Amino acid sequence: MSSTTTDQMDGLPVVSKLYLSSSCPELKAESVISDFSDTEEILSDIERVVTPPIQEEQEEFIIESTSLPSPIPLSRIGLPTTTTAGLAIPTALPSSSPLSSRRSLEWQFKGLTVWLELEEFDNDLTRAVEYFSSKHNSPFIPQSHTTAIYGMEHLSIEEARARLRTVRDLIPQWPTFAKPTGITSDIAQCGRPGQVCDIAWSELTLATNPQHEAALDILYELFYGSVYHRDRPWKPHNSVAYDNPETNHLSLLDTIMYASQNPSLLGMERRVAAIALWSTVGKMGDWECLERVRFID
Repeated sequence: MSSTTTDQMDGLPVVSKLYLSSSCPELKAESVISDFSDTEEILSDIERVVTPPIQEEQEEFIIESTSLPSPIPLSRIGLPTTTTAGLAIPTALPSSSPLSSRRSLEWQFKGLTVWLELEEFDNDLTRAVEYFSSKHNSPFIPQSHTTAIYGMEHLSIEEARARLRTVRDLIPQWPTFAKPTGITSDIAQCGRPGQVCDIAWSELTLATNPQHEAALDILYELFYGSVYHRDRPWKPHNSVAYDNPETNHLSLLDTIMYASQNPSLLGMERRVAAIALWSTVGKMGDWECLERVRFID
């Protein structure tokens, strides 16, 4: 994956560059997003960099995606109806298809996994997850998250739960994440560096720093002891959509359009609200939250 950089200009979100991913035959790519203006400017920038030209059906999709339907009641997707002062409520769903009708994620995952649950503004991360799953009838991510440790198989559930309960003694508050550095939409292949499964995904790409690296080391030592291995540097991200590679309907442009209309996704620093232990054995539909420790009450 190419590296991303962020420039700031008047505090407004805009597509500055687009890098096509060599791992994907279609328009699955990593974009560099710095500051945004409006939809017309986004489309203008995309037209200048993407070659070959966007096909007719893609152009029609972009036009349609700039005008999303009226919001639906939050109660239909199980979200609270309260709002946060000063923050716009993100665009709601195009439709709300039953979860039972959506595709399942076919990859068989493993072990016990530790997630960071990021602070939300008017449920913006949860809304994004539901939006893409409903729009594409794609697998539904059960909880918006940033993975800290994946697939532990050396601890029993009770041992792992007991260790998680002590995490605030070691890390009173996880360091705050800066604004996302960009958006990535790509296809992972198990065995590639840093990739542990075969899935398509779209994410908000986050940045690490020495404080995050130190906190992650403490977390690994808590669960593995003094001898452990992890990839460095950490590449934190918050996925908003998953799909199977062979049935993938996710699109980088689609994700950019949604983010441009929901500016809190790229425009806010986020505290870590909670840390959670999940069983990720089996398919995503089998995942289960086992324990949660809150950093923010």
